[in-house]
Amino acid sequence: MPTWDDVVDTAKRLPEVEESTWFRTPSLKVAGKGFARLRTEAEGGLVLMCDLDEKAALLASGDPAFYTTPHYDGHGSILVDLEKVDPGQLAEMIEEAWRIKAPAKLRKTRTRE
Repeated sequence: MPTWDDVVDTAKRLPEVEESTWFRTPSLKVAGKGFARLRTEAEGGLVLMCDLDEKAALLASGDPAFYTTPHYDGHGSILVDLEKVDPGQLAEMIEEAWRIKAPAKLRKTRTRE
């Protein structure tokens, strides 16, 4: 089961990631823009930026690791249950969330494998 520390370790492998706070909770940012946040709200989970089509596909998959709340309807982010998510899939999602927020110049320094 991945933890917030695992999320941070994975993200720190990407260029210019910084630990910060966002809505008074631990978060990760690139170029001052948040791409991941640990929620402390009642539903908990990890907020990761994602494309709306990807969000729809993840929710439609029925995988219990992915969910949303009405607050996030129509927003390009998905909620992830760290107790249920596959670590490999989480790593891919962290990198994609980083790509969404990273400036183009910075994204070019990281080629997809």
